[in-house]
Amino acid sequence: MARRGSYAKGVARREEILESALDVIGRKGYQNASLKQIAELVGVTPAALLHYFGSKEELFTEVLRKRDEHDGMLPHAPNPADAKSAFIDVIRHNTEVPGVVELFSRLSVDAVDPAHPAHQYFLERSERLRESITHSFAHDDAQDAAHRAALDPDTMARVIQAVADGLQLQWMIDRSVDMPGIIAALMDVLYPTTVQPETPRAEREEPSSP
Repeated sequence: MARRGSYAKGVARREEILESALDVIGRKGYQNASLKQIAELVGVTPAALLHYFGSKEELFTEVLRKRDEHDGMLPHAPNPADAKSAFIDVIRHNTEVPGVVELFSRLSVDAVDPAHPAHQYFLERSERLRESITHSFAHDDAQDAAHRAALDPDTMARVIQAVADGLQLQWMIDRSVDMPGIIAALMDVLYPTTVQPETPRAEREEPSSP
């Protein structure tokens, strides 16, 4: 029982560290969120902090996992409209936590190295994103053919992900970039929610000369 209680306390402290780190990074930025600041906020030493995560890179990787947990990154939605709304809400929330956006962008570059702690995180995140889009946007109903995605779900997911990640870089340089608006416009093109009524043939034809 003592060991179980000690384990539970360790898990709780680890969660406290992640929540505190997410808060510090979101407010102060990635570069200004030192291990010392995070440790002081939680009430431990930097050495004790590393006891739970092993390295600063592992801590920051787990911070991104915690961010996704809070955001519910594009959860399975019952229909495309809800999926669009959920994803755009996540993008909109990102504009409120620039430090986390910076952390994500920097780690995504470092994670190119297969040995980096965040490498597996980004692979898994991309896979979850594709699965969510496939679930929300792939329909076989022939009557809904006019509302089908312009691309297959996997390609659509990769395009949306590429644009969203690229917009984050632009937004960090120029905060006037409207990330939610641009993503919404892109998704409307990739998966139209409305169908323009066909113009009657009589209206399309030029009137004959008298």
